[in-house]
Amino acid sequence: MAKSSNKKPVVYSALEVANLCGVVNQTAINWIRNNYLKAFKTPGGQFRVYPEDLMEFMEKRSMRIPPELLDQCDNKIVVEPHTLLIVDDDSALNDVICQFLKKRNESIQIYQAFDGFEAGSQLVQKQPKCLILDMDLPGIDGLKLCRHIQQSDAFGKPFIIVVTALNDTKTEEECLKLGITKFFRKPLNLPEIAETVEKSFESSQESRG
Repeated sequence: MAKSSNKKPVVYSALEVANLCGVVNQTAINWIRNNYLKAFKTPGGQFRVYPEDLMEFMEKRSMRIPPELLDQCDNKIVVEPHTLLIVDDDSALNDVICQFLKKRNESIQIYQAFDGFEAGSQLVQKQPKCLILDMDLPGIDGLKLCRHIQQSDAFGKPFIIVVTALNDTKTEEECLKLGITKFFRKPLNLPEIAETVEKSFESSQESRG
């Protein structure tokens, strides 16, 4: 019998967990809320569970492991984490953005940098999928930095979201020509930035899928 060519999911919803375990949906949700089963929340507030965490949960409770779950784990499916680097020398604003995004989406792993040198180091070491970049870093040409990040493979080609206190239409136009995802002026609209970050991650997943 030929194998299906349909791509298997890399994470399970609470309902899918319930079906695999032979319980009702609310039971699976209670397992997650009581921290018995590891899970994370989507931007829309829905629970998602990695196959490996579900496997561990079921094994500890001597539950029968369904073949489809075994297949997922045997293939060692890797779900790339949502990683983000915030680069802004205003430490208070940097922290505000970080805390807002963490509260909004627990699944995002956030790194912070407060100057150009630290930003370069973090970009190379962490390879974040998304970058929130202050264009006004002391002693740095923001446009040149954006161009360098976009053109070099050393930084992992992250989505770049620019933030700036400059009211410069030309700079914005140049940024967008470079392929910058979004350009924001300070004071910042944090919910709009969060939505842009989430859409960037979603489009990245769709392009891989």
